[in-house]
Amino acid sequence: MNSRKKGHLLVIALLLITPSLQAQQVGSNSPYGRYGYGLLVKPRVGASESMGGISYGLRRSQHVNPGNPASYSELDTLTFVFDFGISGHHSRLNDGTNKQDFYNGNFDYVAIQFPLFRKMGASVGLLPYSKVGYNFGTGRSLSNIQYSEVYRGTGGLNQIYVGAAWEPLQFLSVGANLSYLFGNFSHSSVVIPRSAASTALVGETKQEFSIRDMKCDLGVQLTYPVSQAKSVTLGMVYSPQVRASADVTPSEKLYANDPYQNPWQSPAQVLTTDTLRGAEFYLPHTLGVGVTYKTLNLLVGVDGTYEGWKGMAYPDKLDELTKEERFNNVFRVSAGFEYVSDPYNPSFFQRVRFRGGFSYSNSYVNVNVFNPTRNDQRVGIGSFKELGVNVGLGLPMHDRTGHVSMVNVGFGYYRQQPDTDYMVKQDMFKISVSMSFNEFWFYKRQFQ
Repeated sequence: MNSRKKGHLLVIALLLITPSLQAQQVGSNSPYGRYGYGLLVKPRVGASESMGGISYGLRRSQHVNPGNPASYSELDTLTFVFDFGISGHHSRLNDGTNKQDFYNGNFDYVAIQFPLFRKMGASVGLLPYSKVGYNFGTGRSLSNIQYSEVYRGTGGLNQIYVGAAWEPLQFLSVGANLSYLFGNFSHSSVVIPRSAASTALVGETKQEFSIRDMKCDLGVQLTYPVSQAKSVTLGMVYSPQVRASADVTPSEKLYANDPYQNPWQSPAQVLTTDTLRGAEFYLPHTLGVGVTYKTLNLLVGVDGTYEGWKGMAYPDKLDELTKEERFNNVFRVSAGFEYVSDPYNPSFFQRVRFRGGFSYSNSYVNVNVFNPTRNDQRVGIGSFKELGVNVGLGLPMHDRTGHVSMVNVGFGYYRQQPDTDYMVKQDMFKISVSMSFNEFWFYKRQFQ
């Protein structure tokens, strides 16, 4: 590839990263996004999405795998990989009495991988960390005044990462990602008068958060060659605890109309507003271990993850939970496989990759649970489990050099299953499409 085409690809990559800074902050309608940092998003790039999200033991030269930075050294010295993904979602919320459907979509991620030296590779990309997006409420009455009480949340956290990996010994690779964690999210409570003759203003109580900090992920992979075509890879990733600082802006304002439907209007009256700078937020240390077995036709893997959320610092006023009640330590298990009949066969259908997987984890947040049939009587603290099932295809594409790029199509079903009555159950169906372009960027052609 000549320098002009390389420049064009780099420009395209930068253009895709820029709009995705905002696009990654949508795609969630769960009311559980109101708690903590929203719904956490485990990076699932390309083929990993359809294999249950496994990543710690994945080590392949034609796919970017930021889930374990030690994998970057597998890339040969000639290849440049550009990977990006989009998805669409259908969610159904059910509280046992009412049901509601939501549809939305995301630009999920963008990642680039390239060689530095022999046995040393690097990667740059943008990944989501959490998503906040909900809008729910109920009608109420007080002294013959009818009004709606609505809870809303928007935003999320993203991470721009730069990573590198080195293979100091044969079959051993070490790597690290350094990420800039950033984002804004807000939680609000809105009171909307419903009487046709009412001239009362709309009241909004809002908490806005702006977080900026650095995050580090350390990875290692050890590969044991069973034979020339078979191998077992053990991978481990550790992320130290992050003591993030944030700006917190609580406010109470009055509007002539609903601020959600009229976002550009100025408040009719500002009751209170303030900004607390340097507030402490903690993100936990994380340990992940995974193993992958690979042959010419088959790849199977299992991952296990631990996140130490219990006791992490967070503002008490938002959810009225104590430091010990708010968060749970997270245990996540993922497993998946990929099968291809013959990766070198000229027939397209012989080279199609079939994938499947599942994942299971508990939630990192607890919530206050109320009985709506008894005037919102508090019944205790609840949480939920999340189960995911995935299938997908990897469709190969050849360029003029014979190098193989891949279109990945995935289908997923995810359920948030509450462990307490009066909580909301969510079922989500997801369709994801990603493209992994492999280019001989550093190949010097010779002409005679």
